[in-house]
Amino acid sequence: MKSLLNCLVIFASSFKAQSFLLARSNGLSTATPKTRQKFSKIFKTVLSMKEDLEGLKFLSPKTAFDVRNKHGTPSYVYDKSTLEENARACLSFPNAFGLTVRFAMKSSPNRAILQLFDRMGLHIDASSGWEVKRAMDAGIPPSKISLSSQELPENFAELLEMGVSINACSLSQLEKIGAAKPGSEVGLRINPGLGSGGTQRTNVGGPGSSFGIWHELMNEILDIVGKNDLKVVRIHTHIGSGSDPAVWQKVSHMSINLVRPFPLVTSLNLG
Repeated sequence: MKSLLNCLVIFASSFKAQSFLLARSNGLSTATPKTRQKFSKIFKTVLSMKEDLEGLKFLSPKTAFDVRNKHGTPSYVYDKSTLEENARACLSFPNAFGLTVRFAMKSSPNRAILQLFDRMGLHIDASSGWEVKRAMDAGIPPSKISLSSQELPENFAELLEMGVSINACSLSQLEKIGAAKPGSEVGLRINPGLGSGGTQRTNVGGPGSSFGIWHELMNEILDIVGKNDLKVVRIHTHIGSGSDPAVWQKVSHMSINLVRPFPLVTSLNLG
């Protein structure tokens, strides 16, 4: 079965390489007839879909084999030049009042990638206390890390002291921050009432989403902020991954209006 799994992993390198592996691998000869029949069916199905599959952008069959032979499988391979190209594209995004580009590290918390983006001037968007720790372990300064999480880590007060920017994603989080660190600077993640994503599962805005403080709870927000003398310096909205550009643009304008009740805000994070 190990040989079969290796075949499936290397399949991504090319269909020719996969055919070679199937011809040379003794994994099929040692598998049960039922397993061989099942694998053959899967392979034929995938081959019939090959016209619809995305081709490799930077790996060749040879490099795929080299990676397998040197590191074993499964292995994750990243293209540094592509990462750099995408980072530069983000850094060149038009802006009128300054731009901070953040890498959502939940997409890949690989230490080398975090360090590469840090050297290029990107900051980090973390979605858990563990991601914050991983970023700092990779050498990322706390001042370059923003945390927006459905659950505050137990050491959130310590993280604030270290310089990590924390966005309250619920009224209860805002109350906890106010109780632990009255008078401190804080960010707010607000659900603007509209969302858009590539699929319904990646839509994180609007009435069907639990992410962020509902925009109509502004009076409650102001009450907690005033009671604890909190200084709101950031507003964060995020409507989804793979969102419709037109919806994103509309929400950007809506987000600007969310800033108005907070005169100390210096940054708007459009997520």
